[in-house]
Amino acid sequence: MIGHRTHLSVNEKGHLEIGGVDTVVLAGELGTPLYVTDEDRIRTRYGELHSAFSCRGYGVKIKYAYKANTSLAILKIFQNLGAGADVLSEGEIRVALYIGLKPEEIIFTGNNKTDEEILYAVQKGVLINLDSIHELERLKRICSGRDVRRARVSFRINPAVSPKTHPYLATGLKESKFGVGHKEALKAYTSAQEDRNLSIEGIHMHIGSQILDPGVYAEATSRLLDIVCELKEKLGIDLKFIDLGGGFGIKYQESDRYIAPSEFADAVFPVIDNAVERCGLKRPEIFIEPGRFLVADSTILLTRVNTVKETPFKKFIGVDSGFNTLARPALYNAYHEVVVANRANEEAREVVTIAGNICESGDILAHDRSLPKIVEGDIVVLLDTGAYGLVMASQYNFRPRPAAVLVSGGRWVLIRKRETFDDLISGEILPPDL
Repeated sequence: MIGHRTHLSVNEKGHLEIGGVDTVVLAGELGTPLYVTDEDRIRTRYGELHSAFSCRGYGVKIKYAYKANTSLAILKIFQNLGAGADVLSEGEIRVALYIGLKPEEIIFTGNNKTDEEILYAVQKGVLINLDSIHELERLKRICSGRDVRRARVSFRINPAVSPKTHPYLATGLKESKFGVGHKEALKAYTSAQEDRNLSIEGIHMHIGSQILDPGVYAEATSRLLDIVCELKEKLGIDLKFIDLGGGFGIKYQESDRYIAPSEFADAVFPVIDNAVERCGLKRPEIFIEPGRFLVADSTILLTRVNTVKETPFKKFIGVDSGFNTLARPALYNAYHEVVVANRANEEAREVVTIAGNICESGDILAHDRSLPKIVEGDIVVLLDTGAYGLVMASQYNFRPRPAAVLVSGGRWVLIRKRETFDDLISGEILPPDL
């Protein structure tokens, strides 16, 4: 079901197209599994979000959440659009610098940084978003006695708000492993303020992912701004930025509610305006850290039918992808719409389950879908796979990870080569005495 996805269409052959490119032709030329990303869709999503937040009287910076999709081509698109980076590891810091971002455009979050990662971030001048008082003490120890630049810091706050999403995607609950609690916040900032090696710049929250209720952002922002006002009143700290995190949801199926970016902006800016006026704050910059919203629906996964298997209970369509290629259905019971690329204009005729090629019972990509009659060799497409798709792929069952292409205006370009058997064993060492 294409539905609201305006970048997808059906051509005169009855084939699914993305960005004006025939997916059946792509699958024939490049093989499957194959991830296909529409560059124009990414640019459109970015423009929607930036416009909604930047017209509210504040400086706004989008820090794209690298964990959603770390394709170098996609990262470069966001850099060209003006986005910074929200990163979670030294590797993500390195790739942000590799594509040309300046250190001051990068914010290093994460709840379990190593000493080596922290030192690397300090040396490069990347802002470190501290997750706990213990992590603050580790940072102080790392900086003490070393000839390093002053560390730029903020704290991630846990606002203890339910984001009304899948439990595995909730990061702002009071029992969550992420962030500093409200009662600890003043202590954390006081300790940081007393250390001459640290420069306090902001405050951060992130309450979850795939959130479809703007009201939870208003509640969480209110709690965050209470801390901001307390820092101004008790410590005289005027923060340079307030980071609202990301987690804006998308429509994975037609029954999902679509939340326009303006609805999220409408929810949070009145709260910010009130605090700025009430507490006499200098007007801070506003950071947001979208990932899924910017990339999820830009990408589809093409996979070929290997086998059609009927049992007394179900009809299984076996494809050449599994949770090694797309982990979300197995991890979260996530829903992805399914289209048969070479039968895109045909009516549904049967209910089938799309089964992966991994030897695990949980390797089901789509349960009980109404689709056209499918035969061996057909191209099955899973929609909205741009976030947490290829980036989470593995080599389980000794299967190589797939290729990826970028499409725009009827043209395509390869942005990731398909792995080979040689790639699978490249890091292995066979001891000579075996």
